[in-house]
Amino acid sequence: MSRILVTGSSGRLGRSVVDVLGVLGHEVIEVDLTMPADSELSAAQQIRAERFAADLTDPAAASAVIGNARADAVIHLAAIAVPFSAPEQHILRTNAALAYNVMQAAVDAGVRKIVTASSPTVFGYGSPAGWVPERLPLDEDVEPRPWNAYALSKLLAERTMQMFAAQKGDDVRLAAFRPCYVIAPEEWAGAPTQQGHTVLERLDDAALSAPALFNYVDARDVAYFLDTLLERIDEIPNAQTFIVGAADALARRPLAELMPQYWPAAAEASGGLTGTAPAFSIEKARRLLGWEPRHDWRTELELSMSPAERRSAG
Repeated sequence: MSRILVTGSSGRLGRSVVDVLGVLGHEVIEVDLTMPADSELSAAQQIRAERFAADLTDPAAASAVIGNARADAVIHLAAIAVPFSAPEQHILRTNAALAYNVMQAAVDAGVRKIVTASSPTVFGYGSPAGWVPERLPLDEDVEPRPWNAYALSKLLAERTMQMFAAQKGDDVRLAAFRPCYVIAPEEWAGAPTQQGHTVLERLDDAALSAPALFNYVDARDVAYFLDTLLERIDEIPNAQTFIVGAADALARRPLAELMPQYWPAAAEASGGLTGTAPAFSIEKARRLLGWEPRHDWRTELELSMSPAERRSAG
């Protein structure tokens, strides 16, 4: 197994990534701006002794922590993760610096496998000037059209990845991934999601899921994707970008019905989204990596219910 350094390890996605990678037998080095106290960690988390607090916007700090880690791979998740949660210039400056510093430090340290997180927001949906998709489902060949600093910072992370691939060729294997709306394991049981609503609320009120085009992904599925990607990264063309999402939409009705209601400009393109089909294609990850998501909202919500709740729902 590998030694894998994960930045942003304390975040909503990071926690699941380090947990799953640890269960799969990898040695995980956790790095984040701050680290929780031992009393806040689970027993499994406390076993992992390699946890470091570092401000990775500082190039020297990034070089020190990554240079000393002796990692086989780096997964870069650290970022200001919510659009408009800080001034636009701060989001752009912070996320761009994080991506560049981490990848530069990893390259300098001789790390052969580097993966950076991007975002589906690079597609530009939600633009105040209007958004008409060139096709649905969206795939990696659709042209990015970011309209805010967060989305632009994620596209810059992808371009930074491509820059280092152009510099180093196949001596360094790089990739980027665009995770859909991340749902952490505890959120199936009713904990608030990133936007403050529960999963059930997002399902019961389609207007809550519509801004993200009804997309979602279980955080554990992202972790399994990353494990598969690192295992097979030498077998695929370098500097690839992947959409990582669930195999269905976070919606009780087909998107062919919902998209025209909430995204009228996408009505024509959404006509082919029959059944439970999502608005984001994961065919590239399936084709190149053989990856398949393991979790879906129907199964996970049922598993989180008490016997009495199951009887009531039935």
